[in-house]
Amino acid sequence: MTSDGPALGTVQSARNRGLTASEVAERVHAGHTNDVPLTGGRSVRQIVRANVFTRINAIYAVLLAIIVSTGYFLDGLFGLLLIVNSGVGIVQEVRAKQTLDRLAIVGAAKPRVRREGVSAELASSEVVLDDIIEISAGDQIVVDGAVAEASALEVDESMLTGESDPVMKYPGDEVMSGSFVIAGNGAYQATKVGRHAYAARLAEEASKFTLVKSELRNGINKILMFVTYLLIPAGILTIYNQLNGDQALPEALRGMVAALVPMVPEGLVLMTSIAFAVGVVRLGRRQCLVQELPAIEGLARVDVVCADKTGTLTESGMRLSEVRRVVHKHTDNADNTVEAALAALAHADPRPNSSLAAIGEAFPEPPGWKAQAVAPFSSARKWSGTSFGADEHCADGHWVLGAPDVLLDPSTPAAEDAETIGAKGLRVLLLGRSDRPVNAADAPGVVTPCALVVLEQRVRADARATLEYFASQAVTVKVISGDNAASVGAVASSLGLVDPDGPVDARQLGENAADLVDVVERTATFGRVSPAQKRAMVGALQSAGHTVAMTGDGVNDVLALKDADIGVAMGAGSSATRAVAQIVLLDNKFATLPYVVAEGRRVIGNIERVSNLFLTKTVYSVLLALLVGIAQVPYPFIPRHITIAAWFTIGIPAFVLSLAPNNERARSGFVGRVMRLAVPSGVVIGVATFVSYLLVYQPGPGVSTQQITQASTTALITLITVGLWVLAIVARPFAWWKVLLVAGMAGLVVLVFALPLGRHFFELDPSNVAWTTSAFTCGGVGIVLVELAWWVERVIAARKTPS
Repeated sequence: MTSDGPALGTVQSARNRGLTASEVAERVHAGHTNDVPLTGGRSVRQIVRANVFTRINAIYAVLLAIIVSTGYFLDGLFGLLLIVNSGVGIVQEVRAKQTLDRLAIVGAAKPRVRREGVSAELASSEVVLDDIIEISAGDQIVVDGAVAEASALEVDESMLTGESDPVMKYPGDEVMSGSFVIAGNGAYQATKVGRHAYAARLAEEASKFTLVKSELRNGINKILMFVTYLLIPAGILTIYNQLNGDQALPEALRGMVAALVPMVPEGLVLMTSIAFAVGVVRLGRRQCLVQELPAIEGLARVDVVCADKTGTLTESGMRLSEVRRVVHKHTDNADNTVEAALAALAHADPRPNSSLAAIGEAFPEPPGWKAQAVAPFSSARKWSGTSFGADEHCADGHWVLGAPDVLLDPSTPAAEDAETIGAKGLRVLLLGRSDRPVNAADAPGVVTPCALVVLEQRVRADARATLEYFASQAVTVKVISGDNAASVGAVASSLGLVDPDGPVDARQLGENAADLVDVVERTATFGRVSPAQKRAMVGALQSAGHTVAMTGDGVNDVLALKDADIGVAMGAGSSATRAVAQIVLLDNKFATLPYVVAEGRRVIGNIERVSNLFLTKTVYSVLLALLVGIAQVPYPFIPRHITIAAWFTIGIPAFVLSLAPNNERARSGFVGRVMRLAVPSGVVIGVATFVSYLLVYQPGPGVSTQQITQASTTALITLITVGLWVLAIVARPFAWWKVLLVAGMAGLVVLVFALPLGRHFFELDPSNVAWTTSAFTCGGVGIVLVELAWWVERVIAARKTPS
């Protein structure tokens, strides 16, 4: 799995010095640039078009045109929803787009491009055809190309080909955008850029602005389908009843429009879009990039968080704490060979990992040893090494650096010492000499220990508080790390995450997800976990019914991040992890994750609340239209009456509730819960309103306009009374602001009915005391029945919730 040859950067041919400034300018002028948009979102024009030209807006526009044709312009108030729905949706989506675009620029991969022999980080969009791009472990391949230089270069192409084993790459081999480097280093020449690159072609098809695999969106679609089935017969019957009666045509059209308008759940899709868009903006303020909108929904359902230790619970940087020489008969401890070897290893790698970088900082002067062969660090091998040639500066030898319990027999004194040190939460590496070249097929062979290299990592100051938050929210945390199990257990214990049976060394486990279910369910900390095992552990938890979030920052986390329900990458992590994660924490703070989870819960919980309100309105509107049609009586309301009910019992409260705090973890069964409350509530309101209307309705040609208005007012009082109570149920559990919201809506309704201006504008007349009393009586009966329906729904939900 390795190749010989000098480390990258020791020699550069003229061909590999990269393009000149004039050559770059020529390619930019010719359009051979990597002009791929950072996100798959819609353009502003697409957002405007999608929010204006909707099916609901089309229905409302037709109904508004009918009302305008009658001359009753004030009955066209519902037409304001055309402007409000479109305007609010456009503003919120554009804000979300701007937030995502800004954060995407910050979090985007920045490849190192070599031009005129000098390497520098550039934005992906600045790469041009024929550029030389340097790569090392953790880097994403940003454009298609041909390998120009390779030093033990291993590339993972699983996201493109499905093949899980890494592929060795040699000069001349093809690399495809979307793959990533897991070991070694090298450079490649860009052969396809922009929309011609492989990953860009896939992304253009796969990264459209859509809520794929979303239970919420699927649930809302089911609800809209249910509503459509109700609308067809109710609409036909309403049109026939109104136009076939004795009313004048303008009056009949007013009644028809008043019946049809509330059947349309105009705010359901709007509130869903607003809730998601506001969620994106709120998370953006915390430097959290949401790369896929369904991630917000998934966060609300998470009940297990798998966290890597390094870079998540601990800070990503390291510091060399100690070099402890191992006394061995073949090792001369009197000279400085150990320090020279460490310096040589650190400086032989042009793109060192965090461990080698810490060693390089401690030993900044390279000894001048000449590298003959290199084996870069791999998470699967857990060691790296370099074979140096013998000359006047260097003792001949093959040097390795890696996990002591991998390179040595665990029963040796050096391995036992390393275990003792690691139990204190420190990272311990073994420096040793191998008896064969590091690029040999059976390397590392027999390793002679020379020194234990102790590295210190600082636990994040906010890690304990974050773990305590998850515990309080019934979210289980699993620490899955490639480090020594004792070290992982020590760090976890210091944060209050203690396993009764101690941490598990994953080398004792297999890679089959089905075989890991029991151990991952009962254990919280794992060490020496391979990348394939991380992936299998995520799969095991998912097979046990858990919704799993995986956090990580290294290339060894990529497979698990990709398979988890929600992948969360650190902004300072490798470009490969950022590419596959749905969420990127650009501030690199594990403590941001609770806010992310809370935002997901807020969005999903509140959408369920407002869905109850809008579906209740649709059910009672359809039922009332059917009852009126069957009874062959005029529809009780005119459009402006419907406006009062829609504004004060649904529209304004729904907007407030959709943005309110909500910490309840989302559960599956969204459609069932909404139906169990909304359908009975809608039936009760529809029947109560119809009964209230029939009790006072007086047929015949001699009925006065005042009596018609009083009858309509009576029915409207019943509808609003029960509707406000449904609002109070949906708002539970109460907080001060919810009480104020419900009371405020009730107060506004009273003002409309009490003030002469309100009565005149909305054509209301509650002056008939007997009729108004019967309205409240019907409303009171409706409240009792709605409370009973709510209680039954709670009982059913409690029985379905696992204890």
